[in-house]
Amino acid sequence: MKIVTTNRKARRDYQILETYQAGIELKGSEVKSLRTRSCSIDDSFARIEHGELFLYNMHIPEFGQSSFIKTDPKRTRKLLVHKKEIRKLIGLTIQKGFTLIPLKVLFNDRGIAKLDIALVKGKHSYDKRRKLKEDVINRETRRTLKRFQTGR
Repeated sequence: MKIVTTNRKARRDYQILETYQAGIELKGSEVKSLRTRSCSIDDSFARIEHGELFLYNMHIPEFGQSSFIKTDPKRTRKLLVHKKEIRKLIGLTIQKGFTLIPLKVLFNDRGIAKLDIALVKGKHSYDKRRKLKEDVINRETRRTLKRFQTGR
């Protein structure tokens, strides 16, 4: 697998409950642009409309050597997911506070563009502070143990 881009803010700002892998409906020049690793999914999200899953605000810039076909870089893109998974997601996203966020864009072993999306719930600011505090404590504990084990 070749990872094109990741959404680093997703793990910080959201609690990830489930992840899914979906295909992306792309135009030819968009695939070429993705192969050059130029893509942004930081502000994007997915929504279910009329029984289909769509991705909003994913920015894929125009490919420089593309011909006369020009596409909107932030157009709405359809995500290809099984109907069974869509029905499950409809039930989960109706609940208060749940949303669908892309985690990473990648090319699988067969060279097909895929998108990892996650069902998430937003974290509160106090949850984020608690996590930072735990990380600092764990880091200090590891340093102390390392110093103790090496005899310094």
